Amino acid sequence: MLHEKDVRLLGTAEQLKGAKILEIGCGSAPCSRWLSHDIPEAFVTAFDISREMLRHAGPNHTVSLVQADAMALPYLDNAFDLAFSVFGAIPFVEDSAALMREFARVLKPGGRLVFSITHPMRWIFPDDPGPAGLEATISYFDQSGYVEEDEETGHLTYAEQHRTMGARINELIDAGFVLEKLIEPEWPADLTETWGQWSPLRGKLFPGTAIFIASLPF
Repeated sequence: MLHEKDVRLLGTAEQLKGAKILEIGCGSAPCSRWLSHDIPEAFVTAFDISREMLRHAGPNHTVSLVQADAMALPYLDNAFDLAFSVFGAIPFVEDSAALMREFARVLKPGGRLVFSITHPMRWIFPDDPGPAGLEATISYFDQSGYVEEDEETGHLTYAEQHRTMGARINELIDAGFVLEKLIEPEWPADLTETWGQWSPLRGKLFPGTAIFIASLPF
């Protein structure tokens, strides 16, 4: 339930004035569209691998949208002051260590990377908001990932990767980033509704989200 207008993890309007900002795996770009409206003095661009998702962004915004693969970004070295992602791209790329190096490539010295992913601890529990979702069924250390295939064709239809918290942090460090902050949001006390696989029952016991804030040295 965190909103950027309240927490300002990316930075204040004054800090981001004139900044060049990249959203990673933007989907229909709701975050970038909000950001470009909130901070019109910044240049905001966003990419996603899905052309159809980008089409859902609509025409009435100032965000520069690009269809691109996160592993081969069509941007120059040292192009951006800030890159961010809200559950985009990172959990779905097998070679996430190379992905972090690609993000480091397009960021300027002193540039910042802010991204949220499903908390690595979440991986070990089934997708169930009730009591069954409190029983660990998969090893936390199993990083083989999750794959779905079409039963008739055998074609890959969905894939999501798991990394331990240590692995995520080490990938950042190996790419040259300095981890500034790791946020594990608590379930809000006044949120009583069940949202998908999440519920107050689960939320009061373990986090569903991890937010990383990192930067490159000058």
